[in-house]
Amino acid sequence: MFKKVLVANRGEIAVRIIQTLREMGITSVAVFSNADRHSLHVTLADEAICIGGPRAADSYLNMRNVVSAAILSGAEAVHPGFGFLSENAEFAKLVTDAGLAFIGPKPTAIDQMGDKAVARQTMIDLGVPVIPGSHPLQDVETALAAGESIGYPLMLKASAGGGGKGIRKLTDAAALKAEFAGAQAEAQAAFGDPTMYLEKVIVPAKHVEVQVLRDMHGHTSVFPERDCSLQRHSQKMVEESPCPVLTSPERRKLLHLAATIAEGVDYLNAGTIEFLMDQQHHFYFMEMNTRIQVEHPITEMVTGVDLVQAQLRVAAGDEVALTTPEPSGVAIECRLNAEDPYHDFRPDVGTLEQLRFPTGGMGLRVDTGVAPGDKISPYYDAMIAKLIVHGRTRDEALAKMHRALIELHVEGVKTNRDFALALFQAPTVLAGKADTAYLNRDFLPKWQSANQPVWKPECKRPWA
Repeated sequence: MFKKVLVANRGEIAVRIIQTLREMGITSVAVFSNADRHSLHVTLADEAICIGGPRAADSYLNMRNVVSAAILSGAEAVHPGFGFLSENAEFAKLVTDAGLAFIGPKPTAIDQMGDKAVARQTMIDLGVPVIPGSHPLQDVETALAAGESIGYPLMLKASAGGGGKGIRKLTDAAALKAEFAGAQAEAQAAFGDPTMYLEKVIVPAKHVEVQVLRDMHGHTSVFPERDCSLQRHSQKMVEESPCPVLTSPERRKLLHLAATIAEGVDYLNAGTIEFLMDQQHHFYFMEMNTRIQVEHPITEMVTGVDLVQAQLRVAAGDEVALTTPEPSGVAIECRLNAEDPYHDFRPDVGTLEQLRFPTGGMGLRVDTGVAPGDKISPYYDAMIAKLIVHGRTRDEALAKMHRALIELHVEGVKTNRDFALALFQAPTVLAGKADTAYLNRDFLPKWQSANQPVWKPECKRPWA
């Protein structure tokens, strides 16, 4: 096992990795920008190195500065977390070329699965069902021809994309003409690649994903699925495991598909395979994220597996076989962001003058990278924390989440806390029947027209 690991990230995921490193007796090295000098991940790490200015391009995305810091510190391995350089094949190669272990997949797998259009063709070759769509697109004329062939409505997506960047829903050819250039520019800015592709819209549908882990010895572990259907403009807001409408036979079929993919691309370490599920519960491959996911804690809660520890063990060459086909209980994650739901979820900045997280108790976990007095800056993601709950039943998990949100208190920046409370009182959400279009189609119009919190503090058990 490694003696020292550099964490090439910030915020709650950096804290999360540092916690596991400490439990394993491994020295942790944090990197930070000038804006993060006093951040929680820097405070908790055994060592910390400044890698540049506050802009991500000058620090957390500066590959050579990150690798130089790893070499300078004497680290033996680099954990990229999620976001930033986590799915950058060039960075992974730079790390391994420097004689360090990259705690993630091989650069070839990042390239193969990171390019969504290439990944799509790979799935076709493996016999995995895919959403009807196009080949890679570079210009609007080719896109228009493809759109006419596939049929509207369509999703326009960035080939190198993720995190909701460069995505547009298109109802007709006029919409494609109007949106193509803007989406392509967004893809270029976010990923350095303007290549686009089109996918047929499947509605209504659920977004379900499977966590996979594969070691150097060929052992493939697959974990109970996560339902990530509660999304706003392709950005996940709430995640749940297991999917409340999936049967055990359907789960086995889904996990088999995920294992087929992981083995078919000779994957290494942790990754997540994302599917759309239609009303008949047919699964269609969407994409693979070649990294640990934001929502990994709910998988940990229903399996008892520390996925970050498993990542470290795989990277160190251990045999890791952790297949757990049936989940234990139900886990739900809610993202707390510094944003204003009353003004189109505009990110907010400022000082966390007061910050009180839920008081703990059985089945409650808070993953965060901030403390009272910290500043939420305009340079990075607006996530303050993730509230994660686990119950023996779904009703028990919902009760814990309701309690956690009631106890949560933040002053200094606007947050989505009241929005989340309202969401967890919506009958469709409580029944587990929300599809990927539910938030934008049904819930948000009511929220926006109310112009006030639509949750009632006196409603202690809205699902009862």
